[in-house]
Amino acid sequence: LMFQKEVAERIAAKPGGKDYGRLSVLCQWRCEVRKLFDVNRSAFTPPPKVTSSIVQLVPRRTVEPECRVAALERVTAAAFGQRRKMLRASLKTLVPDPEPLLAAAGLDPAQRAEQIPVDGFVRLARLMA
Repeated sequence: LMFQKEVAERIAAKPGGKDYGRLSVLCQWRCEVRKLFDVNRSAFTPPPKVTSSIVQLVPRRTVEPECRVAALERVTAAAFGQRRKMLRASLKTLVPDPEPLLAAAGLDPAQRAEQIPVDGFVRLARLMA
């Protein structure tokens, strides 16, 4: 699929990067994601004001571990909604004391959302569902 370059970078971003966010987690949970190449604006007539990128999204046959989409959306919305806060603070919008859930999911409450891999968010969403 073709996306604006910045959107493609967000879809394919890895944990720890500045582009890693909710879109990255949700796309990578359901699909194997690879940014293949950029398409220069000069390839189009009339040329757009942005560069595009081609992204390969291959649906996973099985999604492991499975969780409810709504739960994963809620968890990622809370975690990335206050990006610079630690998980223990950002998840208080969902539960009064998130630390036991974070411990059960094997996550450090002092980490920030952009440091958590996709499977970490999935484990947390399964516990909150």
